[in-house]
Amino acid sequence: MAIAVFVVFVALVLAVSTHTSRKARSVGGYFVANSSIHWGVNGIAFAGGYLSVASFLGICGLIAFFGYDGFLYSIGFLAGWIVALFVIAEPMKRMGTFTFSDALNRKFSRPGIQLAAGLSVLVVSLFYLVPQMVGAGVLVEPLLGIPHYWGVIIVGTVVILIVAGGGMTSTTYVQFFNGGLLLTFATILTIAVLARGVHTADLPSEEGTQGLESYRFEETAIDLSGDIPQVALPYARVTGRHAVIDRHTGKESLVFYRVERPYPAVEGVDQTWSAIIMGRTVSFDSPPPDGYPWRFDQPYGRPVVMVNQWWLLDKDRGVLVETQNRTILPDGNSLVNGGPESASNRLRQMGYVSQIPEDYGESTGSVGPVRLLSILSDRSTVVQRPMHTAFTDETGEQITIYYEKPTSGDVFMRPGLMFPLEAREGEPAFTTLLNRLNFISLMLALFFGTSALPHILIRYYTVPSAEAARKSTIVAIAGIGLFYILTMYLGVGALASGAINPETSNMSAPLLARSFGEVLFAMISGIAFTTVLATVSGLIMAASGAVAHDLMGNLMRREFSDRSKVLTGRVVAIVVGVIGIVLGIAFRDMNVSFLVGWAFAVAASANLPSLLFMLFWKKTTAPGIIASILVGIILSVGLILLSPDMWARYGLDPAGAPMPINQPGIVSIPLSFITLVLVSLATQKKRPASA
Repeated sequence: MAIAVFVVFVALVLAVSTHTSRKARSVGGYFVANSSIHWGVNGIAFAGGYLSVASFLGICGLIAFFGYDGFLYSIGFLAGWIVALFVIAEPMKRMGTFTFSDALNRKFSRPGIQLAAGLSVLVVSLFYLVPQMVGAGVLVEPLLGIPHYWGVIIVGTVVILIVAGGGMTSTTYVQFFNGGLLLTFATILTIAVLARGVHTADLPSEEGTQGLESYRFEETAIDLSGDIPQVALPYARVTGRHAVIDRHTGKESLVFYRVERPYPAVEGVDQTWSAIIMGRTVSFDSPPPDGYPWRFDQPYGRPVVMVNQWWLLDKDRGVLVETQNRTILPDGNSLVNGGPESASNRLRQMGYVSQIPEDYGESTGSVGPVRLLSILSDRSTVVQRPMHTAFTDETGEQITIYYEKPTSGDVFMRPGLMFPLEAREGEPAFTTLLNRLNFISLMLALFFGTSALPHILIRYYTVPSAEAARKSTIVAIAGIGLFYILTMYLGVGALASGAINPETSNMSAPLLARSFGEVLFAMISGIAFTTVLATVSGLIMAASGAVAHDLMGNLMRREFSDRSKVLTGRVVAIVVGVIGIVLGIAFRDMNVSFLVGWAFAVAASANLPSLLFMLFWKKTTAPGIIASILVGIILSVGLILLSPDMWARYGLDPAGAPMPINQPGIVSIPLSFITLVLVSLATQKKRPASA
């Protein structure tokens, strides 16, 4: 079913691209659809292009993992449209022709502005392109049962065909198609979540109609009174210990014990044995290859496989709680929960609500939208949030442990889990200040970045008039606002349904759909796939226009025919698409909304100051615009590369990163504004006459 829906969606998208390709032969047809798009269609296309995988996959995942803090991304993404509606929409249509640089350069006619603006469009488009490609791979991996990188390659190839063949007309109708479907099925899935309510006893089927029920992790008593800890599991023994040290207090915040325990084994063919571990059928080689930690024994008088697993110590209750783990062996092979990783042996989904107010018993039954949020916000509600910790042991094995952390509902549904604004135990005042600055920086980027995104700005040139640009913005705000309200229910629904992949927050919405059956899962996954196509096609169109229209003539210092510009635009679409594929594979494990936050920061730093001051400050000069764009790009990108998260990707200690917070906007946005003012004031006498 899922594969059939995927194929149908791809076929529909390519059919639209083929049908509209004949309108993409002229410069106006290829880059702006000859400004012939109806404002209603453009408004839905706005929504379809803006509601990227960061919104559909990323925000839902962040809400499932971090509660209310994830919803702050929805608020920031939507708030930015206020600037677009009241400040940018109509002036952009009146002042531009094809690209963002047209509006900036109309008053000055300076090649330097086109070069700087074209460079900005390329940088922002690439930053925004990466999370879309990451989301594409995450989606296609479970949908088609293929590796992540093949998913990225498939999406990249389809998008290249869309943009290179059909141009802006094709992109518009792909985005319109996606926007309508996304709003429709997000509403259907939200209604299903409300109808299900919240259950603490029986979780839905983890894998839809396949009948594999969600797994409840075991608990066992542990005796720590002796020199060697003893566990109340037959023929089991403790083989290791790992403690997580709180860097502020210096105390052990978490303690894990490695426990070797037996599982009954059944002999297969070719010296293989299988055992049921955490509800998964796991195959083992006998004898195990050198360096592999399992072993075979017969403590019951029958064959068993002895497997090492990690258990979390619950200090308050004096018990061990079973966890999941992934171990990367020194030879590069991966073990999941103690057994070789395979299609049948993979990490189980996690997360659920373990306690709700007593008045409801074990189930709320169907609830309304306000009642659901009220129940989850209650202090007597307890949610089990997926968490993880990673370390390398003395043998060189890289171990990641996935566990569930009980969190009260009133903590889960208020700010603080992802963006801690209050001081934690032992936390220095400076760290608390940095946390607050990081949050403010993110909100600045989201609020100011929307109206400066190149794939959003070019949509204003596809309608025939400034009035149509304003109307299409209003339609977009209505559609986007409705969707962001729905993300809250999709996110908390994923947690309450135990529909969370512990390794990636990006799959929460599709896995939630799967808990209702394969049909809904197939539809949601197919729609999410078209969401990637819609956004990526818009980004590549923006990059294509920047090179063919803004950079090519300036760098080569001669005029090009319309045919040459269209051909160049198509070649650039292919090149940018390939770059996006490579980066999408490299950043696989990062949340897509988090990555998009960086793109917004770069857009707000590089583009918005120039747009606003050009419109509202008469002393703005061409050198001021150029300097502001370049400073915005260099600062925002440079600070991102020096941030704690990137420092960790380099294999370095995040605490030693030169930039102490992950979000650069609080530094780069003000300095870009200041640069424009100072340089413009310093170059007043050099300002050219208005064209």
